[in-house]
Amino acid sequence: MWLTKLQIAIVEKNTELIDILVSQMPKFETKEEMESAAVLIKEALKLLHKLKDETGDSLKKLKKHKDFLNSTRVNKTAKFDVIS
Repeated sequence: MWLTKLQIAIVEKNTELIDILVSQMPKFETKEEMESAAVLIKEALKLLHKLKDETGDSLKKLKKHKDFLNSTRVNKTAKFDVIS
């Protein structure tokens, strides 16, 4: 049951459920179950690294867009002040 839930969480890219399932890993009764769990945990780790990298790339793009928008903004303090 746990293995099936972990498989589904990986396919759905449900990082919260993956975290919960890995933290509540049961004791396995057979060597095959342990091997399956190890493979799934490796896959989950790959997924988490991939999602982390994608998030980092998205943040970099957003920062570039923000910097561009700020650079094209009209500077309101750059007025010709003859009173001073």
